[in-house]
Amino acid sequence: MTTVATRPPMSDRLRAGRVIAVLRADHVDRLLPVCDALAEAGITSLELTLTTPGLLDAMPRLVERYAGTADVGVGTVTTVDQARTAVADGAGYLVTPTVNEPVTMLAVAAGVAVFPGGLTPTELAAGWQAGATAVKIFPAQLVGPGYLSHLRGPFPDLLAIPSGGVDLDDARAWLTAGAPAVSMGGPLLGDALAGGDLAALRTRCATVRAVVDDCPPT
Repeated sequence: MTTVATRPPMSDRLRAGRVIAVLRADHVDRLLPVCDALAEAGITSLELTLTTPGLLDAMPRLVERYAGTADVGVGTVTTVDQARTAVADGAGYLVTPTVNEPVTMLAVAAGVAVFPGGLTPTELAAGWQAGATAVKIFPAQLVGPGYLSHLRGPFPDLLAIPSGGVDLDDARAWLTAGAPAVSMGGPLLGDALAGGDLAALRTRCATVRAVVDDCPPT
């Protein structure tokens, strides 16, 4: 597969932490206590999705708030305009639900890490060849961790992060199979974004951190 000389690297935080928390909220203010709890518990990559109303307007203050503790990325990016605004607002990385080569190439040109989504080998290879930091296998629960081993046959250098339905057991299996990180939403967050128990969230974070620490590095 073609090597992209300008491929933006994965951050040191994500390489070490190996977990991306995906946050979809009904209001941007719901994000703050949950993001605070995640960062304090060692989940240091926060994917804030554009399905949250007003997210881009709030991005500069969110980036500033977590500058010393966590990477703040923007997910569910579907247009170049969204990507351009997110980059200007200081997003640490971009995540797309589909291959979306224009968004990927914009991020690469800006030197911002980008994780384009795909499911088939053709889609994932296209994202990787466009310069992705890593591709996002989505929805990962449809294929399972063994899929990564199959992909590594024809694409031995491909980095792939599973997203969509990844629970605690799946996280261990994906990391053991060679994923550099896993992307987790509901199984990690529970009802925290709806005002749920943050102590329970911290307990789940500790469990995830233990899984990560127990898995061999890629």
